Amino acid sequence: MKITNILAIAMLASSLPLSSAIADQVPQHRTARAAEVSDEALVRRLPGFSNAEATVNGVRLHYVVGGTGPLVILLPGWPETWWEWHKVMPQLARTHRVVAVDIRGMGTSEKPAGGYDKKTMAADIAELIRKLGAGKAIVVGHDIGSMVAYALAANRPELVEKLVLVDVAPPEQSLATWPMLPGIGTFGDKVGDGSHSYVWWFAFHQVKGLPEKLLADGRIRLEQDWMFHYLTRDDSAIDAFDRDVYQAAYTSADAIRAGDAWYQAFPQDIADNTGVAVLQMPVLAVGGPGFDWLRNVLTPRTNSLKLVKVDSGHFVPEERPEALLAELVAFLR
Repeated sequence: MKITNILAIAMLASSLPLSSAIADQVPQHRTARAAEVSDEALVRRLPGFSNAEATVNGVRLHYVVGGTGPLVILLPGWPETWWEWHKVMPQLARTHRVVAVDIRGMGTSEKPAGGYDKKTMAADIAELIRKLGAGKAIVVGHDIGSMVAYALAANRPELVEKLVLVDVAPPEQSLATWPMLPGIGTFGDKVGDGSHSYVWWFAFHQVKGLPEKLLADGRIRLEQDWMFHYLTRDDSAIDAFDRDVYQAAYTSADAIRAGDAWYQAFPQDIADNTGVAVLQMPVLAVGGPGFDWLRNVLTPRTNSLKLVKVDSGHFVPEERPEALLAELVAFLR
């Protein structure tokens, strides 16, 4: 579905009752399906894992934990939840204690009014590491989670043994210069190698109040399905069940508000990441379309960097779990 169709449907839906024609185009989240995609149901698909909660830095976070050994923290991104890691969690748990976190504002974690700058969100994770009884952790982040992971390493380096960033670099000054409009002939059906990606939603999510009205009550699926096409190599890597999980997580206006707040904090994130010390811990950066972004931003900001390019779209943990696991297992030794 084209962006123009998405916006037209959503704009009409925000001001009028859904007509039957529009309703037919919006996959509605059914109550019966809600039980199937709850955290309780999801962990039953991952033997050895369980749900848990902790109040840290003034916010309640939900996480899923399993395995024994050195602590590995998995931080997901938009428009997903901890479930984005489900294809890699079982193997990692053979040798590590794996904790996949719904970051502030995500999934069944609390959605406070503020605190969505990545420095504050990193403080959430720092306190969680302490509550889990670990002196330090291996921290792995994807998308928004990658930004939080970097902020944790930059501000609390004593807590991060090793750092892994997947397909998204930390916000810094160059992000503020990205164009509002795509170059002529560069905005295609899929993102490809990332050289001509057009991240229009970075700007759309800056608008306060409007996205919630446009996309609540299940209409978020329109945006999510578009993303799962544009940003993947193979749409089927994120199947209908996975999409139901993510639709349920972002179907409320409050969830959309909180997710957009991660993007609205980018200007503050850029300021917070200016002048931070070079990271001294080992850093692994795994990129698909975001590879060049990772390389350009991280090279001057790290002292021990391994860069890996994978044949994948943006959602590497779900599109190429085997390739990601191979890199993680080798890096975590």
